[in-house]
Amino acid sequence: MDKIAVLIPCYNEEKTIGKVVREARQALPDAVIYVYDNNSVDRTVELAEAEGAVVRHEYKQGKGNVVRRMFREIDAECYLMLDGDDTYPLDCAKEMTDRVLEYHADMVVGDRLSSTYFTENKRPFHNFGNSLVRGTINSLFHSDIKDIMTGYRAFSYAFVKTFPVFSQGFQIETEMTIHAVNYRMQVDNVVVEYRDRPQGSSSKLNTYSDGIKVLWKILQLFKTYKPFGFFGIISLLLTAVALILFIPVFMEYLRTGLVLRFPTLIVSGFLELAAVQSFFAGMILGELTWKDRKDFEYRMNRVAERARKQKK
Repeated sequence: MDKIAVLIPCYNEEKTIGKVVREARQALPDAVIYVYDNNSVDRTVELAEAEGAVVRHEYKQGKGNVVRRMFREIDAECYLMLDGDDTYPLDCAKEMTDRVLEYHADMVVGDRLSSTYFTENKRPFHNFGNSLVRGTINSLFHSDIKDIMTGYRAFSYAFVKTFPVFSQGFQIETEMTIHAVNYRMQVDNVVVEYRDRPQGSSSKLNTYSDGIKVLWKILQLFKTYKPFGFFGIISLLLTAVALILFIPVFMEYLRTGLVLRFPTLIVSGFLELAAVQSFFAGMILGELTWKDRKDFEYRMNRVAERARKQKK
């Protein structure tokens, strides 16, 4: 088992990968640096190997697929993950890994949004998107994560080996964050400087399509992890619509003693039945979610025991 593993997912980063590997080695001289190539067609692999990185491959395209491969294959007491695009200075790497090794954090978030991100980043819709995603997740999950979409994070062994990766693309950061918050793991924030990509290097993130995927992933995970809240909101909305339809019919009945709009009355009745079903579905799934949390604590204990055995 490595003490510290630096994980760098890469796709066509020949302009920056050599510098990133060198800086990682300077910041964490005892770490093993892994570059996971995701079907690059430039000199990314060659330059990473020239700097002494351990290069491995994930042939299924997408950052989420790369993260799944990295987490399955690497055993380490602490993992530091960063992008290969040279947007994250490594001067905070030691502090982030110390939070895991010394203070037992499960995930350390490299917080760009509290420093230079909004001035360095030249894509205004990315700025808006990051703020929107952060506000949405912190509101839905009652958390205080400073930067949801950052690719600069440190993890414990327990987090990595209990995190189920479902996302294939850039939704992976959102999935990591919500997983940690839902299971009440220790999440620390470390403010890091952000610098925009150097000239000639382009982002693989599509502002609109990937943004929609991230928001859809938040909705999916809210339904999975907070089913009572999700179905409770649906129940309230259905009840509100049912009342809007029912009240005029009821007032008309009080005034005339007749029900003149039977179709409207029937529709409102069915909507309220659907609201009741949604409410009880949320209650049942909420109980199953509570059981899953208890089972997760058991899995965490098993993983921690395995980690102690591997250190010996």
